[in-house]
Amino acid sequence: MAAANVIESKDDQKARASISNSFPVTGMTCAACASSVESILGHTDGVKNASVNFASSSVLVEYDATLVPEDLQKALQAVGYDLIVDAEDPAEAQENLQKQHYQDVKQRTIWSAILTLPVFIIGMFYMEWIPGRWISMLFSIPILFWFGRSFYSNAWKQAKHGKANMDTLVALSTGIAFVFSVFNTFFPDFWHDRGIHPHVYYEAATVIITFISLGKLLEERAKSNTSSAIKKLMGLQPKTLKVIQNGEEVEMLISSVQKGYTIVVKPGEKIPVDGEVSEGSSFVDESMITGEPVPVEKSKGAEVFAGTVNQKGSFQFIAKKVGGETLLSQIIKMVQQAQGSKAPVQKLVDKIAGVFVPVVITIAIVTFITWIIIGGDDALTHALLTSVAVLVIACPCALGLATPTAIMVGIGKGAENNILIKDAESLELGHQTNAIVLDKTGTVTKGKPTVTNWHWENSNDYHKQVLLAIESQSEHPLADAVVVGLKKDGLKPESIKDFHSITGMGAEAQSPDGEKFYIGNQRLLNSKDITLSLATERQANEWRDKGKTVIFFANQLTVLAILAIADEIKESSSAAIKTLQDRGIDVYMLTGDNEQTAKAVAKQVGIEHFKAEMMPSDKADFVKELQEQGKVVAMVGDGINDSHAFAQADVSIAMGKGSDIAMDVAKMTLITSDLQSIPKALKLSSRTVQGIRQNLFWAFIYNVIGIPIAAGVLYAYNGFLLDPMIAGAAMAFSSVSVVANSLRLKAAKL
Repeated sequence: MAAANVIESKDDQKARASISNSFPVTGMTCAACASSVESILGHTDGVKNASVNFASSSVLVEYDATLVPEDLQKALQAVGYDLIVDAEDPAEAQENLQKQHYQDVKQRTIWSAILTLPVFIIGMFYMEWIPGRWISMLFSIPILFWFGRSFYSNAWKQAKHGKANMDTLVALSTGIAFVFSVFNTFFPDFWHDRGIHPHVYYEAATVIITFISLGKLLEERAKSNTSSAIKKLMGLQPKTLKVIQNGEEVEMLISSVQKGYTIVVKPGEKIPVDGEVSEGSSFVDESMITGEPVPVEKSKGAEVFAGTVNQKGSFQFIAKKVGGETLLSQIIKMVQQAQGSKAPVQKLVDKIAGVFVPVVITIAIVTFITWIIIGGDDALTHALLTSVAVLVIACPCALGLATPTAIMVGIGKGAENNILIKDAESLELGHQTNAIVLDKTGTVTKGKPTVTNWHWENSNDYHKQVLLAIESQSEHPLADAVVVGLKKDGLKPESIKDFHSITGMGAEAQSPDGEKFYIGNQRLLNSKDITLSLATERQANEWRDKGKTVIFFANQLTVLAILAIADEIKESSSAAIKTLQDRGIDVYMLTGDNEQTAKAVAKQVGIEHFKAEMMPSDKADFVKELQEQGKVVAMVGDGINDSHAFAQADVSIAMGKGSDIAMDVAKMTLITSDLQSIPKALKLSSRTVQGIRQNLFWAFIYNVIGIPIAAGVLYAYNGFLLDPMIAGAAMAFSSVSVVANSLRLKAAKL
């Protein structure tokens, strides 16, 4: 009995246990689809939480251990969507499907445009040509029901869930226009006998399908690039590595490495897993973690991380974390989850359509019934004409153009001002930003160490040439900055001998006549009993207070020179930060650098709030804290270490000279890396959103005025009924108004 209770207890524990997995989703074509997938999975027995990321076509699901992924797949397949659960590489399978889908959308859009052109020409310029109606009908059939079939299938999916979106409006208006036109093509005498000229609306239906398809194509193209950042992050980890086994180097796949293995890293190689240095020393570029451009010295006992890059030295290290445990794997996972955890953004047009569609359908039905009741002898004729006129004038062409035309012009305007914009969401949210988080290195500063100050105790070209010779042979990451600084004066290196590095302190060498020279930190001078004058020490401390690295150059008797090396602040940083603050935006600076340097930089550029020694996850957590305070946060950075914070932020802006991964994750990229472009980007967002709102006004003003007239409210006063052809012309004019209004943005000053 006791044993049975124990077994039951274990079963209960298993039932209570939950699994969290991310799955690629197929079949989603709009934000409403994403909402449906989330809702369906959320109501599936055993699922605790489901969060859809429409941009990456994936869903993060937390479910009971008693469920299997196939159960989730079946739930979605029942309503027309699908999960990729059985592929060897789900991400690759999804990418292939995404590419195929993009090509399908591209082909459908191109063929729709080709077939729409003659239909449009006939409808606009040869509307009375009877054979033209038959030609238009034949061309319209494949446009609507083959190349544009997704609008009808998506509308049906939404209808099954009691929802309506842009696809519903497109399917309804084009379907009604086509059916009405087909009737008028086959039975024109029905209207002639009643004294009415039968018009056809093939061009309206086909143009709508083509325009909206073009918008879908642009959306799919943006989505097809969303996985590239994750792929590049994964590419930071090498496929193979070298381990020491039985005293020999053996190459093996990274998937085979285990904790405790001794791994060899040679100059220029990427570190494959996390570990601890056991032998040798080198400098390692850890900018992907800290964002700092200066490589970090590594000797016995120091930690090393996967994805970071070894410089000139060689060393061995013991593997401590492998596979999904490495810091790089955690960064990848955090980026994926931060993107996936965002609620799907329901597009403004879909929201409007969700209300507008039922209202229009209701008005059309009420109009039809009313005319059947009060229409007298011509009840059916008036009922048909008025209800069709209501649906035609409510055509979504202008509504469909309202956002994409403003966005397209806004993106073009951004490009003119060195601002590359990936999607509409960043433009829509940018103007709401009230908190900006700036990375330090490469964003506020130039991201490259340079010699900012020289102080020579006894200046002569010979000593400068000796210094150039020593630093030219040095492997220290700051040596390049000194070499560049000296070569600007046209100097050439002097002959030296017996050069060698002194770990943790600097380097030494001799001149041909035996004079010893030292270059390094103050500990090196102390170890050689070389004293500093009070003036020299005061100068060194003054530079250190400004966050600069101080290097000493001496011979065996005295200090010859001191120099300060720092990552210089960009010329535009202070002015750009003041502009943002003057607009009421809170500015914060985050950095992986030390507290002293961070404080010095923040003071110079006028930033009150800053945090130092921040890891990638710390930056994302800080952004999340600000969001929880109700702020709309823009994150600006340039490194891989900023990618998690980018994914978390409402608006993400990458510096154009930063890493490819940062630019892939970010929604905006500043080509010039000039911070003055940030206020411009936010102003562009404000102007674009203003244009969208104006466009929606123009798209709806005709409906507000025209729908009641189309329904026949004036008939009782003056006998006027709106001809569906005039309704179509009003619809076309609203589209022209929308496009013209969008083009006004091109003349705006940022």
